[in-house]
Amino acid sequence: MNYLSNTISISVNTRYLAEHSHPEDNRYVFAYDITIRNNGEHSAQLLSRHWIITDGNGKTQEVRGSGVVGEQPVIDADDEFSYSSGTLMTTAVGSMQGSFTMRAEDGEEFEAPIAPFGLAVPGALH
Repeated sequence: MNYLSNTISISVNTRYLAEHSHPEDNRYVFAYDITIRNNGEHSAQLLSRHWIITDGNGKTQEVRGSGVVGEQPVIDADDEFSYSSGTLMTTAVGSMQGSFTMRAEDGEEFEAPIAPFGLAVPGALH
């Protein structure tokens, strides 16, 4: 991991969306709120995302795409960018992890890792 990847910190909050889920059809919808904080001394632009989504059966799905929620935000030094998105799973528990590809002010691209986080229907885990 290079120095630049240490300048970006990512926090995640998740919620189960019961009103959009249909457990009888193995359809579980989760929302996640992401905050990307630039702790560096220079701005950085989020170029793309890479997610690895794993359901409760161990089945994985990879998602790659440009930006997040239709944007490629520039995050100034000592500032943050937040967004909300969601995912559909076929099990009541699962996890996500991944990375954002960022571009520093000097043009250098680097990966900002997103640590694994859990998705679970309330009460599904003991």
